Amino acid sequence: MRGWWQDLTDLVLPAECGGCGRPRTVLCPECRAVLSGTAPSRVRPVPEPSGLPVVHAAARYEDEARAVLLAHKERGALALAAPLGTALAGAVRAGLRDARADGGDMSGRAVRSPGRQARAFGAEAGRSTGGDDAPVLLVPVPSARGAVRARGHDPARRIALAAASELRRTGTPARVLAVLRQGRAVADQSGLNSRQRLDNLAGALTVAPGG
Repeated sequence: MRGWWQDLTDLVLPAECGGCGRPRTVLCPECRAVLSGTAPSRVRPVPEPSGLPVVHAAARYEDEARAVLLAHKERGALALAAPLGTALAGAVRAGLRDARADGGDMSGRAVRSPGRQARAFGAEAGRSTGGDDAPVLLVPVPSARGAVRARGHDPARRIALAAASELRRTGTPARVLAVLRQGRAVADQSGLNSRQRLDNLAGALTVAPGG
């Protein structure tokens, strides 16, 4: 598990860019542009599960975007949560725009930072009851407890908190609602095909009492 001094060192003396490895920067301008300069878009997995909500992705899970996510998730580069949260906030805004175009229903829309592993980086977004002035609720998909202990943090929750902060900063009321729990153990998603991923995650999440 990471110590507090390691987290502080990452923030004060970044070793390298999380995307390309350029020294002495958390995220270089070029890699930041990959996250923030890409227009979020609606995506559909193949095969598309029945009942899947509308999904918007911040960027493609490849190259620099993939490296940034892995640096945050697996190497504990906590300072990368802010730019990843900004990218996720862009996907939320895209979902809001589409929801308005479709008649205003944002409930059950899924938004994702640039990650193909929805278990690690997904979030559901919806408005609480109360109309357009109600805050947008971001519901992060939780990591397994063992993974959180090993990494020293929960990447999806941290990114969701950063996204909510960015949304509020730009005038959209938002907050994080951590109501999902892992009801059973799941296998590592890496190496699984799309059908195996569906089977692996089916019924794995539960809603906390009162959630």
